[in-house]
Amino acid sequence: MKKIMIVDDEPDILFSVKCGLEDFSEEYMVLGAGSGHECFELLKGQIPDLILLDVMMPEMNGWDVFTKLKENPEWREIPVVFLTAKTDPYSKGFGKMAATEYIEKPCDITNLEKRIDKILKK
Repeated sequence: MKKIMIVDDEPDILFSVKCGLEDFSEEYMVLGAGSGHECFELLKGQIPDLILLDVMMPEMNGWDVFTKLKENPEWREIPVVFLTAKTDPYSKGFGKMAATEYIEKPCDITNLEKRIDKILKK
């Protein structure tokens, strides 16, 4: 079973992605974190196979979370997919260059699952 962590400050996104991916495939267990701080607390106990990361969050935004993930030897190899409503050209360009994938919200859960499958099967 593959563990996917979603980091998003919107409870509706956490719920819909978790339910959508777990209902779509028995291969996935989805962990939800409502903030960057919660993400790092969860990482102390378990390392996911992939992280879905929102960019626009209070306190610690997705760029900061991404930087901190890549600075830690235990976490730097985890594929990170930005899943965000931030669609300006700079964010999209940087996100596509830095992360494994950059997916705009809202997104179709079937498309999201296919893209995650492709990343995890590389």
